[in-house]
Amino acid sequence: MQTHDIRRRFLDHFVRAGHTEVPSASLILADPNLLFVNAGMVQFKPYFLGQEEPPYPRATSVQKCVRTGDIDEVGITTRHNTFFQMAGNFSFGDYFKEQAIGFAWELITKSQEQGGYGFDPERIWVTAYESDPEAAELWQRIAGMPAERIQFRDGKDNYWDMGVPGPGGPCSEIYYDRGPAYGREGGPVADEDRYIEIWNLVFMQDIRGDQSPKQGHPPIGTLPKKNIDTGMGVERIAMLLQGVENVYETDLLRPIIAEAEQLTGRSYGADAGDDVRFRVIADHARSSAMLISDGVNPGNDGRGYVLRRLLRRIVRSARLLGAEKPVMAELITVVSQLMAPSYPELGTDFRRIETVAVGEETAFLKTLSTGSTLFDTAVTEVKAKGSSTIPGSEAFTLHDTYGFPIDLTLEMAAEAGLSVDEAGFRSLMAEQRQRAKDDAAARKHAHADLSVYKELIDRGATEFTGFAELTSEATVLALLADGVRIPVASEGQQVEVILDRSPLYAESGGQIADRGSITATGLRLRVDDVQKIAKKLWVHKGTVEQGAVTEGDVVLAQADPAWRRGATQGHSGTHMVHAALRQVLGPNAVQAGSLNKPGYLRFDFNWQGQLSEQQRADIEAVSNDGVGADFPVNTFVTDLTEAKRMGALALFGENYGSEVRVVEIGGPFSMELCGGTHVQHSSQIGPITLLGEASVGSGVRRVEAFVGLDSYRYLAKERALLAGVASSLKVPSDEVPARVEQLVERLKVAEKELERNRTAAVLASAATFAERAERVGSVLLVAAAAPAGIGGGDLRTLATDIKGRLGSEPGVVVLLGNADGKVPFVVAVNKPAQELGVKAGDLVASFGPGIAGRGGGKPEMAQGSGSDPSGIEAGLAAVRGRVGELAG
Repeated sequence: MQTHDIRRRFLDHFVRAGHTEVPSASLILADPNLLFVNAGMVQFKPYFLGQEEPPYPRATSVQKCVRTGDIDEVGITTRHNTFFQMAGNFSFGDYFKEQAIGFAWELITKSQEQGGYGFDPERIWVTAYESDPEAAELWQRIAGMPAERIQFRDGKDNYWDMGVPGPGGPCSEIYYDRGPAYGREGGPVADEDRYIEIWNLVFMQDIRGDQSPKQGHPPIGTLPKKNIDTGMGVERIAMLLQGVENVYETDLLRPIIAEAEQLTGRSYGADAGDDVRFRVIADHARSSAMLISDGVNPGNDGRGYVLRRLLRRIVRSARLLGAEKPVMAELITVVSQLMAPSYPELGTDFRRIETVAVGEETAFLKTLSTGSTLFDTAVTEVKAKGSSTIPGSEAFTLHDTYGFPIDLTLEMAAEAGLSVDEAGFRSLMAEQRQRAKDDAAARKHAHADLSVYKELIDRGATEFTGFAELTSEATVLALLADGVRIPVASEGQQVEVILDRSPLYAESGGQIADRGSITATGLRLRVDDVQKIAKKLWVHKGTVEQGAVTEGDVVLAQADPAWRRGATQGHSGTHMVHAALRQVLGPNAVQAGSLNKPGYLRFDFNWQGQLSEQQRADIEAVSNDGVGADFPVNTFVTDLTEAKRMGALALFGENYGSEVRVVEIGGPFSMELCGGTHVQHSSQIGPITLLGEASVGSGVRRVEAFVGLDSYRYLAKERALLAGVASSLKVPSDEVPARVEQLVERLKVAEKELERNRTAAVLASAATFAERAERVGSVLLVAAAAPAGIGGGDLRTLATDIKGRLGSEPGVVVLLGNADGKVPFVVAVNKPAQELGVKAGDLVASFGPGIAGRGGGKPEMAQGSGSDPSGIEAGLAAVRGRVGELAG
């Protein structure tokens, strides 16, 4: 049975049982506790917590998941995957243990002809939480499960939570016995390789605190309703139904390995070490494609760093398998073909996904080249010291600063006859990981932190009136200061105000919050910020400027009209720029983030490479054409499926509800899902002036622009600046570019002439240095301080010229400069001197410590730099001594 069929059967089974089929959420959700969605229940968490009312009593989904804690284990074992699919059924207070067990048992054991999976009931085992005898009794009654195939386990195995404060509960896990060939008798408690877990039924009823019940700590509360959350591993079911040994041999992973075999010339199954690399390639290629599809781009932190690491592990593994050419395009193509039947976006968005992955591969191949050069330098230094071990700090620097994988460092060190201080490297890596964990822990916000708002959330959502009006009468539902409810706030006090209705926009969707006021007789409260809690409660943050405000007061809430006008210009301008980008660059210019505020917009989009001057001009022109067309701006609410059918653009990573708001500007010109405030006609945006374009990460570019009066003020300032330049050059404004170009050319000519004169002066001193060569043994040695101010490039030219003037006798040139407190140096050794055993790199070791310098190179030429000019004379003396030792 193919994996796509396994998914479909699961969903159909639960739809027939009255569940609403819900599409997989993006791998990226706005959850402060999660880097990626790692379980099927994540998108439903607000329903379990009672923060939002579920639109259906029961649901089913197959959720895309990524777990990153075991990246280093991927490939080493056949059980770990970074990306996997979790099929689940969910009840939001509708049914509990009995029906959940019945649904699962029916699907697992029903024949394949009847739409089930057809597992032999006699090979099914289950586990239950040690203090949940009810679950065991239900398994016996519903499934006829004999008591000897039901095992009780503690919280470590049979209590489920997300690893952070939030919902959880005891669980019952379903296992399949693969038979004696896979391990010993005794059920899951004896051997989880033979008895493999396929489904986990979580009886979600608790709220866990900072400490998990998995470690024996009691829950801190009870959920408003008893719920069901289950997770069935699609890949594991596929492994069993397809009769293969592990998930890497199933229909959605084995073809990726086959492609890797073609690209590398190696065979899977022939060598254990190679097999690890093949599995890394298969897992990471699929995970990377799914992450890029959901809007992640390679970067140096957070989600971007995880993706970068996955992609670089693919490149590294392919190289270790013998691949000499890039491999990413072929691998991503295979992944797309395999996964598109269940995830069509991998096909429709293939070019962008491929571009991002190939771009990172290209960059990393350059990194490998740079790292190899630095590795060679480290090897030279280690050998010069008479050591055979590369320090762990050097390996860590190569890995952490230059992205050079430790596996390659180990392999290349062995080829050079050296070892690596792996213990030192691992220690530094552990320190770095701990710092990252401490930082992540400091930034996490537990769901329990929202407890002060829970009563207010339960009352219902704040009614947002700001689409229709800027001033609304409202009732003060609550006041908070420093996270605590207070009955009254007085003059000068900073306070959070929750109203039953509000015209002030709460920050979201890239649009910053409105500024405004809350007033009543004798009261004026300045509102500086508005934030959403649980996506439904408006929290107005501000300062009481006059009088006092009391819970229960009837007040007037007003958004600042000027602020709102500028904000709508910025947000509508963002939509215009997005539309223009797609017209000029094509559909692969996909939004990756935005910020808009009065008079200003910032827009990030997926794109490889800098935009040309013409492209920037075209984007600005198309945007302003749309402004000049005075397009009507229409907004309407529809269901998500219909909005996508109409062509409305959605933001990657955003978790949309079943109903969405569509903002349409000029019909086909721009149509996006958006909850922000907008102008009524595009002409109200005013002129759009692009300020610039730059990279903000691998594969992500950013444009910034002014709109409205801010655009006019910017252009006026630029015009004044141009007029000043024209006046200084004494030419009309339209001739300034040509005049500046003439001056630049003249400057270039002058600089070239200066460079020629300076080079001639440097070379003129070569004869003098050569004449002063001293004989040390059988070697002519020039060891001298170079003229002040000479940098590394000139120093190399001078040393090469001096070496040539020493003739056919063994000759060595060592020049140490002094430029701006730095000590650049060059060592040049001719062929006769090399034959005597004098090597440039060896000489660096003799004077390098004295000038706090390091460097390296080849036997005939080495160079580098130091930072202590006071050691120059001592360094030159050390060179003379070392040459004397080597040359007799």
